[in-house]
Amino acid sequence: MTVHKQAMTEKLSPSGDFLDAALALLGPRGLIRDPDLVEPWLTDWRGRYTGRALALAAPGDTAELSALIKLCAHYRVAVVPQGGNSGMVGGATPDAQGHQLLLSLRRLNQIKAIDVNARQVTCGAGVVLQTLHEEAAKHDLRFALTLGGKGSATVGGLISTNAGGTQVLRHGTMRKQVLGVEAVLADGSIFSALTPLKKDNRGFDLKQLLIGSEGTLGVVAAATLRLLPAIADRVVVWAGTSSLPTARALLLHAEAALGDALEGFEVLPQSCLEAVLELLPDARAPLADAHPWHALIEVVADRAGAAALAGRVEAMLSEAFEAGLVADAAIAANEAQAEAFWLIRESISPAERAQGPAMQHDISVPVERMPDFVATAVPIIEAHWPGTRAIAFGHLGDGNVHFHVIAPPGVDRAVWEAGDGTAISHEVYDLVVAWHGSISAEHGIGQTKRDELARLGDPVALELMRRVKAALDPLGLLNPGKLVPPRTDTLADTPADSGAILAPASANA
Repeated sequence: MTVHKQAMTEKLSPSGDFLDAALALLGPRGLIRDPDLVEPWLTDWRGRYTGRALALAAPGDTAELSALIKLCAHYRVAVVPQGGNSGMVGGATPDAQGHQLLLSLRRLNQIKAIDVNARQVTCGAGVVLQTLHEEAAKHDLRFALTLGGKGSATVGGLISTNAGGTQVLRHGTMRKQVLGVEAVLADGSIFSALTPLKKDNRGFDLKQLLIGSEGTLGVVAAATLRLLPAIADRVVVWAGTSSLPTARALLLHAEAALGDALEGFEVLPQSCLEAVLELLPDARAPLADAHPWHALIEVVADRAGAAALAGRVEAMLSEAFEAGLVADAAIAANEAQAEAFWLIRESISPAERAQGPAMQHDISVPVERMPDFVATAVPIIEAHWPGTRAIAFGHLGDGNVHFHVIAPPGVDRAVWEAGDGTAISHEVYDLVVAWHGSISAEHGIGQTKRDELARLGDPVALELMRRVKAALDPLGLLNPGKLVPPRTDTLADTPADSGAILAPASANA
């Protein structure tokens, strides 16, 4: 889709009045209309969606954000919140009409306070995950969520999508890390609940509505997050195994032997390893021989357990060899080698993109059924769609499967994705639902999966989502067209849901 730069400076009525008021509120630093500055943020990370925007707004604090949202409500201007723009489902990309305001939270990047005794940090929504890791480390603490995009992903985006990552096995998703939230609601009011309480029975836990809501119910401005003691030592293991069921048995064995020290357990097939080695010329295979499946295992300890950690891991592996769960294994000799192991895992998606078009599916099934699902789904998809290759990798311990279907060689990307690719995704999601799984495990719904959620979701749950959305955002101005499917008895979204600028509210409204 071509971005029409001239649309950025059109004086549409009443958008011209709105932009004048927004400029007066935010100043030239906070309201950006230069097409060259706005354009990089109009396309999603995967390059599948490109939209247009009335302008890019970047408030500097919660008060400015609140005043801006009140202004948007008055002029009926839809807003699309955006953090690091590293999402996978087009959830932070405006539509093609050019009437929506792109709302950047990147200036809300202050780490406001770290309470070492309480092991908590309060920070703005625009704080980058890697920055949070570095700041916590200065206090001998850590934030127990990480992912490949840590250099661009922001706290607000992680909360809005309930992000997962590679440490969910032990620490849970972002929902588990959030102790308190400050958010601006659709009318501009500020919901402030940053102070956490261990016990609080004053009705609904309202912050939980905002976590995972993808900016459709409110705009996260700040959060109080859980911190943990820093790691004193870690052991990273690369193990080759004969099958995914055997890898699952290895996981259960490791959990029994290591308990809470087991922090990560990732699996990938040999084909993924080969693709990464082809992409990264300096990368080396961790093991001498090829194996059908590989497991990347991370075990950690605090100061109290650091001295015994290596011995516990070696004992676990020795027993695994005797039980036939491991064919070969390598223990990282130092931090550089440990990071090299993880770089292989984090490079699977870029390596896949280098091979050509693919339909990526971030799905989950019951943990104990993940090996059986992969063994069933891969041959079904490859048989129904000759020339494709289906691969699965991911977080074995939490049932999250990255199930990707690579296109046949030589296809036109756009044509294949719109045709066979879309049909393939339908079939994959049908299989997931048949296995009592979820079509979105950690990346959200956005606009990519909204129609599939409408097609496959529980009607009662979908109607509850619509009612909550209508109650908290009656004008439909917060991230319209994302996450919440419209009712099937309507042919299109309401004007507000489609992001159109309506007449401003009266002064007495």
